[in-house]
Amino acid sequence: MKTRKSILKRFKITRKGKVLRRRTGQDHYRAKKSGKKVRQGRKLVEVSGWEAKKIKKLIYGQG
Repeated sequence: MKTRKSILKRFKITRKGKVLRRRTGQDHYRAKKSGKKVRQGRKLVEVSGWEAKKIKKLIYGQG
């Protein structure tokens, strides 16, 4: 079964199986944000619970 490339581009799965995503609101309109907020936005955030399970299922298929 093919991997869903659109999902794969947006999420990263670590070796331990955690699902990571980018923070929202980091592409434009950054001039009004403080430097602290801009720096915090570079960090990846862990997706938790049922959302992580759903994303893994979409990436790896029904297996």
